[in-house]
Amino acid sequence: MSTKRILVICGTGVATSTVVVQKVRAFCESEGIQATISQGAVADLLTGTPNADLIVATTQVPDSVQIPVVAGLPFLTGIGVDGVHQQLRAHLA
Repeated sequence: MSTKRILVICGTGVATSTVVVQKVRAFCESEGIQATISQGAVADLLTGTPNADLIVATTQVPDSVQIPVVAGLPFLTGIGVDGVHQQLRAHLA
């Protein structure tokens, strides 16, 4: 299985994305999914096409982005995490 590239996006690329990166990494490890996980700010998406298979975002992602996006807010609130896990499985399988 090839290594998946996951980009975690938040408003500034610092606080919430750091928490979500840790939770996405833990999920991937528990599922046996090989992944390279990076983080950035939503503004990074406006400067070019990110090198990622999937984006996990805690903020609104511009419609111009052609990469699949999964909402990352449940990793922060704890509400709806199972649904996000299902989406991650579907995109990363």
